[in-house]
Formats: sequence, C-alpha cells, structure tokens
Amino acid sequence: MKPLEISYILGDATRPSGGGFKVIAHICNDEGKWGKGFVLALSKRWKQPEQQYRLWSSQTPPPQLGEVQFVEVEREIAVANIIGQHGIHNGPTGQPPIRYGAVEQGLLKIAAFALERRASVHMPRIGCGLAGGTWENIEPIVARTLSDAGVAVTVYDFVSG
Repeated sequence: MKPLEISYILGDATRPSGGGFKVIAHICNDEGKWGKGFVLALSKRWKQPEQQYRLWSSQTPPPQLGEVQFVEVEREIAVANIIGQHGIHNGPTGQPPIRYGAVEQGLLKIAAFALERRASVHMPRIGCGLAGGTWENIEPIVARTLSDAGVAVTVYDFVSG
C-alpha cells in the first residue's frame, strides 16, 4: 500500500468532506466522562456517539485504553470513540491524561476498519486539547497507523461558520 499524505484543512470535523464512507476519529477518556472539548460538537450534531459511549462505559469491565467503539451516525459516516486518555486530569507528577500508546492501538483498529470499508478518516487534532497531548507526538502516530497503510486522513482545524 502506498503511503498517503495527511491533508490539513480549515473546517468542521463533524462535517467531513469528500465522498465514500467516512470515519470521524476522536479521543475519549477511560472514566466514562463526556462533556468538554470536541465531544460537544459531536453531541450537537448526533446523539448516538455519546449515548453509545455512555452505555459502553457503564459495562463491566469498562472499556480499556486502546479500545475503539464505532458508532454509525449516517449511512456513510461512523464516529470512532477511541479510549486514548486515562482520566480527565493531570496525574500527581503532572503527566497529562493522553496515552500515546493507547492512541496508537486505537488508530490501528481504525485503520483496519477503514481499509475494510474503503473509508477515509477525519479528525480534529486528536489528543491535543483537554487530553494534553502535542501534535508533534500525535502526527507521527497518525502517519504510521493510517497514512502509511494507505488510509486517506484529513485533519480539521476548526473555523466557525
């Protein structure tokens, strides 16, 4: 498979561009909390990702870091809830909640899902907001898990409008 470049555009990741099946990827925490950041935009557009995440999080055992839940929200759009964040606050040593290894595990699962459906993947700069990660750490993970596997990736820098 030929590696692809990551596309960067100004726009709204909840309104993915292009044709074909699309996966919207984002980071969730492992505590079942949903209420700040990109998830607010998702919930404003569709109710199912939050509803399904809350059901999933209430199971015993709860979802673990690196797991992904795919929620189909339209005929050709699925939201991928990636458990890539441990808790919602910095740890006692100041470590942010992002867990890069879990993000990588989740993106590998998304790559398999996307290749199976010939889907493109769309996302904000995942893990770089409330999770406390940096794009300089996330971008290479996105490249090696998705782009290098031949999955088209579009990263959205939000503009309102």
